Amino acid sequence: MPLASIRQFPDPVLRKISDPIKKIDGKINALIERLIHTMQQQPGGIGIAAPQIGVLKQIAIVDVSSKVSGTNMLILINPKIISFEEGHISREGCMSLPDYTANVRRADRIKVRWQNLNLKFCELKTSGLEARCIQHEVDH
Repeated sequence: MPLASIRQFPDPVLRKISDPIKKIDGKINALIERLIHTMQQQPGGIGIAAPQIGVLKQIAIVDVSSKVSGTNMLILINPKIISFEEGHISREGCMSLPDYTANVRRADRIKVRWQNLNLKFCELKTSGLEARCIQHEVDH
């Protein structure tokens, strides 16, 4: 599978609002596979959102399992942060801003709601790197 091209800042697509997913079909499944493949080929890649490859859909992939034990890859369709607690500033990078990191304030603990591949609602309370990565990808 060919890698998708990652949109780089200041590409205007990165500032647009994405559309929610209303049905899962072959196109959406192929998009998810492409996102996963593209993320996994990036050095240190732990998250990617559809707008980063030029697709304005509310899909994000988060996988911090190589850095945080007990976590698994999350395929987040129509994700929303529904609660958050506390927060601190930490360095963060983004594939759309290569070779650049910035101090970003993020919540330490969040609760996220999303739909899975069957469009069933799921919720997760998480913290640390996984919470930070989810917040970052939802911001896209």
